[in-house]
Amino acid sequence: MSYQKYLREACYVGGDWIAADSDALIDVQNPATGEVIGTVPNCGTEETLRAIEAAKLAFPEFSSMPLLERVNLLWDLQDALLDNKQSLAELLTIEQGKPLAESLGEITIGAAYVRWFAEEIRRTKGEIVPSPTNGRKFLVTTHPVGVVGMITPWNFPSSMLARKLGPALAAGCTVVAKPATATPYSGLAWGALCEEVGFPKGSVNILTGSARQIGGAIMSSPDVRKVTFTGSTEVGKELIRQSADTVKKVSMELGGNAPFLVFEDADLDAAAEGAIISKFRNSGQTCVCANRFYVHSDVYDAFVEKLVEKTNALKIGNGLDEGVQQGPLIDDDSLAKVEELLADAVDRGAKVATGGTRHELGHTFFHPTVVTEANQSMRVAKEEIFGPLAPIFRFDSENQAIAMANDTEFGLCAYAYTKDFGRIMRLNEGLEYGMIGVNSGLITTVEAPFGGVKESGLGKEGGSQGLEDYLDKKYTAVDFDVAT
Repeated sequence: MSYQKYLREACYVGGDWIAADSDALIDVQNPATGEVIGTVPNCGTEETLRAIEAAKLAFPEFSSMPLLERVNLLWDLQDALLDNKQSLAELLTIEQGKPLAESLGEITIGAAYVRWFAEEIRRTKGEIVPSPTNGRKFLVTTHPVGVVGMITPWNFPSSMLARKLGPALAAGCTVVAKPATATPYSGLAWGALCEEVGFPKGSVNILTGSARQIGGAIMSSPDVRKVTFTGSTEVGKELIRQSADTVKKVSMELGGNAPFLVFEDADLDAAAEGAIISKFRNSGQTCVCANRFYVHSDVYDAFVEKLVEKTNALKIGNGLDEGVQQGPLIDDDSLAKVEELLADAVDRGAKVATGGTRHELGHTFFHPTVVTEANQSMRVAKEEIFGPLAPIFRFDSENQAIAMANDTEFGLCAYAYTKDFGRIMRLNEGLEYGMIGVNSGLITTVEAPFGGVKESGLGKEGGSQGLEDYLDKKYTAVDFDVAT
């Protein structure tokens, strides 16, 4: 198959493809079949230190490259992604399990992030601040932060790296990236693409292996000036603590617990369709997928009926098969967690409306599941599910819905369906979330900032704000009366 073109079984460091010093390897499995796709190096501290050194040595030349040359490289990178979209999408589906249609969308939005930041860097300006006295000018200028460490997850192994690499490379930073062990090939493919279009050696480095050793080396190195991480809140907190020793800049896209509010005036057909997109995309394994469905009592039964009908119509299977809409969960631990959360909900009074069991396909396939009569005592009200389980709660008033939605330490994304414009404005004020989708279950776009509040993270990715964490600001006071 065409995916073999970008399947790399080596790490990319300093412009070379390398093995681990120990020659140790990690098997990579296809979650839909259980088959081993191949192996990747199990790198650790020493290989990471060499990658950091390569990025450090490459930084002066890369950061001082004429802006248009750097922009042209990013345009070429975008073209390479789109020209090889089918191969890259097949590779993504084989290692991650999501339907090919979703993988194609992921490669496309990754290319869009690269293009967006190639354009956005040309609009990044400093300023001249008015001086209180004559003969002086105060300049504020922007500069790349330096070497950037990147740690990315398995659920969107290509696009999550795209929205970090795009702004970093646009700003003139050099990169040491660690993709997730479960889905390393989509990350390594970025190294192959950057090599193909001519990024300077050392500007992009991709390592696979021990999360503890690679992450530890990145966090302890004074040469790494910024770290960007997407993953669990628990790991994010540990990285923030570690960043203190070298005072690194950090951006963190952490856990979510997204509420999905359906009010009595909602278009129920649109709400049910949005729920399917938000909940069951990537088998529910997204940080912004709906975790808790809060539905007004007046429309509760009607919404459940529509959601169950659409859920039962989903086609489950290997992501490479035509028409498949939901693939497997990533591994056995993810499958076990969904079963634990479902059992807890049923023990506390929830009713299974559809699904609720492992799929006949075996491996880590699970039937898309809807449960009714959920309540705030259940684990699904507090924990991120990360699987195809949709618990539906009741509410009776707008204030109650907002209070229930905010009853979590997370604040990444929320959704609401209503036709009342006044209510939309009140939700904007009242919901404690970094992103809110109103009458839409899919809101991620390169033009808007992606990120949360509370314990869901720090910083933004995407939009004009996505460049800010990769740039330092300098203030220079010039007394030009004495300058010659």
